[in-house]
Amino acid sequence: MLSFQDNLPNLKCFSLTCDKITSQYDTTVLPLLRRMSHLEELTLFLHILGGSTFISGTHLANEILIHMRQLHTFIFYIDSLNGIVDPAVRISADDIERTFTNVKYGQVACMVDYFGSNDMIYRVFSLPTKFNRLERITNNIPNIVFNSVTHLKLQDEHPFKHEFFVRLARAFPFLKILSISNLRSPFWRFDEIYLRDKDLCSIIEYSHLIFLDVKNANPYYIEHFLNETKTHLPCLTKLTVLYEDLKQVTENFTREEMRRNCGGVKQLFVERSIVCPEYIYRYFPLLSV
Repeated sequence: MLSFQDNLPNLKCFSLTCDKITSQYDTTVLPLLRRMSHLEELTLFLHILGGSTFISGTHLANEILIHMRQLHTFIFYIDSLNGIVDPAVRISADDIERTFTNVKYGQVACMVDYFGSNDMIYRVFSLPTKFNRLERITNNIPNIVFNSVTHLKLQDEHPFKHEFFVRLARAFPFLKILSISNLRSPFWRFDEIYLRDKDLCSIIEYSHLIFLDVKNANPYYIEHFLNETKTHLPCLTKLTVLYEDLKQVTENFTREEMRRNCGGVKQLFVERSIVCPEYIYRYFPLLSV
């Protein structure tokens, strides 16, 4: 019988996917991986909470890969949520990417986001991406196409502008589920007015989006996504939204430019039970009675 400290010599391929955040990386995950000395293929998908370990290329090489001499395939996505010790010190994505110069298992990318003065989250992952979900994504998206990502949660203290959603559609071409958490609407400085007017000329299409969750979003974003002069959602069938916000942006379910994107919705989720008037069913003709 093997103990928890024994080597695992017959293990050639291992995949560890944790959708929930864990604080056990140092005490559980690392010791487990170090037992796999004959591993040839490794896949890691981890969300780490705090801890003393900073996930970098140097860390992965010295703490994991050095124990796997036969490893030839390493696919990973690791994000870590950490408190900020010194607000004056700001680690950038370039800082982290430079630590991967000695990792020989393909291209690597990094994303770093700061939330206020207390928290930061950084993500390191191999390219091309293999994971299907990203959370707490801010305005700071890299110039990468995430073909594998179908589930996305946006969250930022700063507003999302139309230009951001243009980049978002390009970066996530196969997005199916989108959640937006942002209570701030955009503000354009006087010298940015031309950008706002330019935005009105470009319609964004999310060709595969079936589920939109804007219950934690400023009404601006509800209007932005449902207004066909700004966004085209040909596959949208599920919508989660606050009823009063929906009523406001559709002008009590009368705005014509909102009908096209609402017309395919089959499931409408609001914060409380309501008896839908007939005019709502005319606005959402595919809703189940």
